[in-house]
Amino acid sequence: MNHFIKINVLSIIYALMILIPVELMVNVYRLTRLTGFEMDTVQNVSGFMTGVVVILGTVIIHFLTKKWMVGRKAAYWTSVLWFPYFLLSAFIIAFLFPVTNGGDAPNPATGLVMIGALVSYPFYVLVMNFLSLEEDRIQVE
Repeated sequence: MNHFIKINVLSIIYALMILIPVELMVNVYRLTRLTGFEMDTVQNVSGFMTGVVVILGTVIIHFLTKKWMVGRKAAYWTSVLWFPYFLLSAFIIAFLFPVTNGGDAPNPATGLVMIGALVSYPFYVLVMNFLSLEEDRIQVE
């Protein structure tokens, strides 16, 4: 039961690592309107925050996977389990903060970038799990 909870916590962190950049990318127009900043400023801050989330999340995931999943192949389930948490979080955000202003709707090209990110993200999760677990295996031998 303990490993079940750890795998789900890792999956939630993976989901947040992709949810935050996607929401920042989709809500650029809304953030520009609400904050009163220029579009370039909001895009630069969103890009910076995306980088911080990815780097910080990668470090956290690497250490947690090494600590919690020593020698367990069950960690690879996170490459699938992050998706339900991502969908649930995205639906909750969309329900709580609906687009009420037509100018806040994202650009159609944003959807293509988001699709590309969501398709490639499971491979990132697999690589992270492989590197974290492989490092433990090498240290054990």
